[in-house]
Amino acid sequence: MRPPLLLALVAALIAPALSGAQSDTTLRIPGLRASVALERDAAGIVHITAANEHDLFFAQGWSVARDRLFQLEMWRRRATGTMAGVIGTRGVPMDIASRRFRFRGDLNREMTTYHPRGAAIIGAFVEGINAYIDATSRDAALLPPQFALLGITPGRWTPAIVLSRHNGLFIGGDGEASMAQVVAAVGPERARALYELGPAEPRLRGDSTLDYARLPFDVLRAQLTALRGAIPFVPADIVAPAAGPGDAGWQEGSNNWAVAGTRTASGKPLLANDPHRDITIPSLRYYVHLRAPGWNVIGAGEPVLPGVAIGHNEHGAWGLTIFAIDGEDILEYDTDPADSLRYRYGGGWERMRTERESIAVRGGATRAVPLAFTRHGPVIAFDAARHKAWSYRTTMLEYGTAPYLASLRFDQARTWAEFRAACAFAFAPPENMVWADTSGTIGWQVVGKAPLRRNFSGLLPMPGDGRYEWAGFLPTLDLPHDTNPARGFVHSANENNVPAGYAHLDAVGHDWADTWRAERIAEVLRAGSRLQVADMTALQYDPVSLPARTLVPLVRGAPVAGALALAARDTLLAWDQRMLAASAGAGIYAAYESHLRKLVTERLVPATVRVALKKLELVVATRWLTGMGALGPDSVRARDALVARALGDAAAELAARFGPSIAAWNYGQALYHRAGIPSALGPALDSAPRSAARTALRAALDAGPAPIGGNGSTVWVTGDADEQTWGASFRLVADLADWERSVGTNAPGQSGDPRSPHYRDLFAPWVDGRYFPLPFSEQAVHAAARETVRLLPRTRR
Repeated sequence: MRPPLLLALVAALIAPALSGAQSDTTLRIPGLRASVALERDAAGIVHITAANEHDLFFAQGWSVARDRLFQLEMWRRRATGTMAGVIGTRGVPMDIASRRFRFRGDLNREMTTYHPRGAAIIGAFVEGINAYIDATSRDAALLPPQFALLGITPGRWTPAIVLSRHNGLFIGGDGEASMAQVVAAVGPERARALYELGPAEPRLRGDSTLDYARLPFDVLRAQLTALRGAIPFVPADIVAPAAGPGDAGWQEGSNNWAVAGTRTASGKPLLANDPHRDITIPSLRYYVHLRAPGWNVIGAGEPVLPGVAIGHNEHGAWGLTIFAIDGEDILEYDTDPADSLRYRYGGGWERMRTERESIAVRGGATRAVPLAFTRHGPVIAFDAARHKAWSYRTTMLEYGTAPYLASLRFDQARTWAEFRAACAFAFAPPENMVWADTSGTIGWQVVGKAPLRRNFSGLLPMPGDGRYEWAGFLPTLDLPHDTNPARGFVHSANENNVPAGYAHLDAVGHDWADTWRAERIAEVLRAGSRLQVADMTALQYDPVSLPARTLVPLVRGAPVAGALALAARDTLLAWDQRMLAASAGAGIYAAYESHLRKLVTERLVPATVRVALKKLELVVATRWLTGMGALGPDSVRARDALVARALGDAAAELAARFGPSIAAWNYGQALYHRAGIPSALGPALDSAPRSAARTALRAALDAGPAPIGGNGSTVWVTGDADEQTWGASFRLVADLADWERSVGTNAPGQSGDPRSPHYRDLFAPWVDGRYFPLPFSEQAVHAAARETVRLLPRTRR
């Protein structure tokens, strides 16, 4: 970063706080039809009360722009394919991907999918965002300091930006390229042993006419990284690679459950949800309370979307986790040697549709980019020498697949029947939805756009010549579901929870999370009879490691040698299998598990596929360690040798890092396992000369670090890396007996403006497991208000 930019950021950060920080403010805003009240509580949550639907969503857009304007601008640029205008040539692949995968259907039809008045709601939301952007053009002090650093101003929004798919968790294509590389190297049977696939025995055999070894794996993966990878938002003169799905621990997952009144102290249900995504500053999600005639809903969603994705209204509560529906396929085509834009389909040739895009590049020349499309979707690669092309078929380009927008229908559901009816319109992402209502009903319904594959599994790329087509989509309500089960709860944690005997296996995916979290949730809920909110929050922060129950006892009979390793073994065997920050046993276990997985990988995974596989799943490694014959003719001796070596290597690593005293090997120390949320501007700051100003800026922009427990297999998901990069920044626990007892978390804060007191005020409570209340009644909202902004209509002159 050049010194003038550093000084500009310093000046912006020490500028007076936003005028919105006053305790009581009245503003006149063009576009409103009546007055609106925005009351902010101590957690930074804005409770919006409007006289009509238009003004409600207008005010939601205005409020989120006020709190998250820089985040919205980066989102707008990603959605419109204009990132290169900020970060230079590194943004070109992302812009190409955004334009290639842009939804090109009828927008009015599209918006009506999400709500009968979807066009009006989305339009009002966009109007509110633009009203705040207009205000910043009149008063630059309203702009967060990130704009000064980058030398940009925010652009105006359109409904098409809200409908962008780039934020969606669409499943399938990322894994196809990697799995094809593994299958090509070792064959389908050996490849199957490297994965935990289900249900049933999905086919790993591809089409005999495809040469899987010659697929352009790097090109295909680069295209998907450009579509879904994270971006370091730094000036164009800073060189930093963009992170992709395989970088920095790409992990997605979540926990949710609903408990029937038969298991609670109140006799009414409890519902909990903690979706896991990248931990960023600002948070991916934004809490809000929306109240107008026909609307009264509190919870959170991605700030760029109207409504509430996860939360509760007056009648019920709901939450979500990802369910494995494979909505994507990579397809290979033979192209005409005389015309690469013609491809073989059926018994003849079809011509690709083409478009030409122009991408402005900061610090460089404008790029002219040709795009091509087959009947299946965007073309992502050509091989002119072999006369091949590859396209990407994905549900993200179908109507109704803008992620989370169908939650507008959830927000007004009053009963389980109405909620399921709303689920019929929820196509993206594929989710396990759980519900609980004040009548006492609990339920589970899987949602998503589920392609029917009659003659292939979707796990490998296939020819696009017409032999491997989707046979339509399964109606959403035919996906797995359950109502008021006898066990007294419903739950999910991204595991394979497809019921035995389910009739539509051709509509579900095959690659799932391990079962550790789901098993632990069920274990705790099954043992409960008078559960309360405190039990739900404790379970969301539950540090018990189920893999440790299998892997720790293995050290007892292993030939461990050396005083340090023996002392580590004794500590491990005495440990309570809880991944707590202050625990030396947890510190030893984390290193032991890591080394054990590494050794199993070296022993059983061919070197030719380790890069493609990325990381052997712990459940697969555990299966091999405990399965007779998996490690050879003398599996027990081979296993014990691996265990002893893993523990010895772990002890040596910890001694080298933290000294020979086991008491110093606590899991949550600063250099071991910690929670820290660095600003996206970090790479730019790090490029500046070392100075007190630079250090102060990093301290002002970042959150943490702080010691933290949990790991990648506990219900309290914090990952297995030294620094947590993904997990549950947002949490909700809803009490159906009394909405005022509902609580939540959202780290690091509600605001994305570092001048705001709500920029990272929720970080320390999030680390410590402390929740904030969610006032819901009018009286409770007024009592909790720390700031009130009244928006009044103003006629444009």
